[in-house]
Amino acid sequence: MTRTEQDSMGERQLPNHVYYGIQTLRATENFPISGIKPLATYVDACILIKKAAAIAHGNLDCIPQDVSQGIVQAADEILQGNLREQFVVDIYQAGAGTSHHMNVNEVLANRALEILGEEKGNYQRVNPNDHVNYGQSTNDVIPTAIRLASLLALERYFYPALQNAITTLDQKAHEFQEIVKSGRTHLQDAVPVRLGESFRAWAQIFRDHLQRMETAANDLKQLGIGGSAAGTGLNTHPQYREQMVHYLSDFLGISVSSAPHLMAAMQSMAPFVNVSGALRNLAQDCVKISHDLRLMDSGPKTGLREIQLPPVQPGSSIMPGKYNPVMAEMTSMVSFQVMGYDQAIALAAQGGQLELNVMMPLIAYNLINGIEILGNTIQVLSDRCLNDITPQRDRCQNYAEASLALVTALNPHIGYLNAANLAKESIETGKSLRELILEKDLMSEEQLNQVLNLKNMSQIQESG
Repeated sequence: MTRTEQDSMGERQLPNHVYYGIQTLRATENFPISGIKPLATYVDACILIKKAAAIAHGNLDCIPQDVSQGIVQAADEILQGNLREQFVVDIYQAGAGTSHHMNVNEVLANRALEILGEEKGNYQRVNPNDHVNYGQSTNDVIPTAIRLASLLALERYFYPALQNAITTLDQKAHEFQEIVKSGRTHLQDAVPVRLGESFRAWAQIFRDHLQRMETAANDLKQLGIGGSAAGTGLNTHPQYREQMVHYLSDFLGISVSSAPHLMAAMQSMAPFVNVSGALRNLAQDCVKISHDLRLMDSGPKTGLREIQLPPVQPGSSIMPGKYNPVMAEMTSMVSFQVMGYDQAIALAAQGGQLELNVMMPLIAYNLINGIEILGNTIQVLSDRCLNDITPQRDRCQNYAEASLALVTALNPHIGYLNAANLAKESIETGKSLRELILEKDLMSEEQLNQVLNLKNMSQIQESG
């Protein structure tokens, strides 16, 4: 069974079971690029905008009440998970996102028609452009949808995961606080540190990134909806903007407001670049931490092996009994992808001309997906790796006691040059620093025990 639909370019046949329409069909034919369809969070944001607009325009008598109610019911069904397979336009598509936008308008119109007892494709009663899209344009809907979807992704995937990781790292810091290990700088021996403080440092790094992201995300809360085609508000009701921010704030549970200048909100991608930059910044530290975890777990016989990461799967198709730090490896890979997304976003943000940035579909996918995959990564890393790390206490202690960097503590007592000569002699002779100092009668054993106390040396000095 098929139905006939018409647009400004002519008529086309569509399978009667689909809810999208003729403009979506043309887009699927024009853009068989990646096979990647719009993210669920992005669809949610677009549907929330359409729901709010239908309510507002019903209130303002811009569209009939029954049409408003039909669109709202259709939107609610999609938000509950129905008809998700109907959003079919490739993420690489018509500039600014018109293809995806019309996909949304057509699905809502056709489902609303069914709800009102009409046949799909009979757009006299509910029209994708005249009713679902009343007072709107791709040019204000899509940048608003990117803002809302990013906020939703942060709330759903990012903030809980980062906070959970902070809690886990703080717990491990407390658990490992009394374990002393050798510090390392330039991958060479350095003064001793507490294993717990290494984990506490990571927790603080994540805590700082959480604050940076929350600050960056504030820019997303100013919406350009109501700007219509060019930011002038053409074909919009005077009360439309006010009603939209009211309903969207209610739907999201996040207070949003109308941007002070709608043309600026439409043209500039700066809020997205800002959030992407905060995400990239975190990704860079995630790589650093994941590399640290891999180094500290290297071995088990020929590496550092100061900690053991929980084995979660066999590590080799040929070497029996091998386990790899796969969660840390995955974290690095996702982080690299997020950094790549950020570079593409920066380039796309420059790609707008005059009243519009036509590269928004790329920005939408990269930003929202980046938030979601990095959030998921941190959650999984925390649950399946950080939470079950065990320390190798004897290995940590042995490295700390054998480190040549212990000589640093002798500087105030015998001078830097003498200490350097002792370190060199220790390497050449194989004798320990303790042996050489006592042999040369540079310090008494009691003084030496006090100066080379690993617990004291690794304790972080409090200011004041």
